[in-house]
Amino acid sequence: MATFLLGAVLLIVQPQIVPSRPAINSKAEASSQSVQSELLKKTSQKNDFKENIHSNGSCQHLPQTIIIGVRKGGTRALLEMLSLHPDIAAAESEVHFFDWEDHYRNGLQWYINQMPFSYPHQITVEKTPAYFTSPKVPERVYSMNQSMRLLLILRDPSERVLSDYTQVFYNHMQKHKPYPSIEQFLIKDGELNVDYKAINRSLYYIHMQNWLKYFPLDRIHIVDGDKLIKNPFPEIEKVEKFLKLSPQINASNFYFNKTKGFYCLRDSGRERCLHESKGRAHPQVDSRLLEKLHEYFHEPNKKFFELVGRTFDWH
Repeated sequence: MATFLLGAVLLIVQPQIVPSRPAINSKAEASSQSVQSELLKKTSQKNDFKENIHSNGSCQHLPQTIIIGVRKGGTRALLEMLSLHPDIAAAESEVHFFDWEDHYRNGLQWYINQMPFSYPHQITVEKTPAYFTSPKVPERVYSMNQSMRLLLILRDPSERVLSDYTQVFYNHMQKHKPYPSIEQFLIKDGELNVDYKAINRSLYYIHMQNWLKYFPLDRIHIVDGDKLIKNPFPEIEKVEKFLKLSPQINASNFYFNKTKGFYCLRDSGRERCLHESKGRAHPQVDSRLLEKLHEYFHEPNKKFFELVGRTFDWH
């Protein structure tokens, strides 16, 4: 009898065990949560993690969409065209949060502070072309938001190499600094210099493989940069659908500027073109050297087409 009473007392006073957090179903999910909590922990040490709210009801918050690249692929044109939509709020400058260590160490609150104020119905978009080719960026973006919608705009890899060189060349010219000819970069010991960084940036399949480790293909919309230049409206229509935006941008928002040689924008009667630095003429390159460049990219392009399940009209 005494033993029975003692057992009853222990049963009554024993505390009920309540799980402190939802059970994690897989090791991968546990690892993802660990990485994300570490980032948030680091952020909270820097400042209070919060959305900045304006008196008019708009606020700054993390982006729902990022234009991840590619450099000299038409990212600025894409952002400007997308900004025609009333439900888009775009960050003006390239933030370089995920690829520059001094920015990333500032934490997510710093990142939020770089975003535009937007209303609840709007999608916040950030653009940094260097993200696509930076190996550490995909995991960092995934740790912040596994459901992120990503925009990637690509051009013919050979043309992208020439544009890459042209940008750096003009930057040096503006500072009155000499800069080698493109042949000096493309040729080494009589052969194509495959160590040239501009060539590496055009090996799209290598960088795409890194992103597909973290994001499924249906989360990455690839914009054809060559088609965007020639006929922008159909490409922007596809972006609207990918972002689940109501169709607000139409063909009348674009007009061809014969002086500049590319399409400009028309918004509520106001016309504007991209900065004069866009659409610069490429340097003259020997046809045999161009052919070498085209041949070099043939296999990498084929691998990229197989990876993404579509082809592009590249050399």
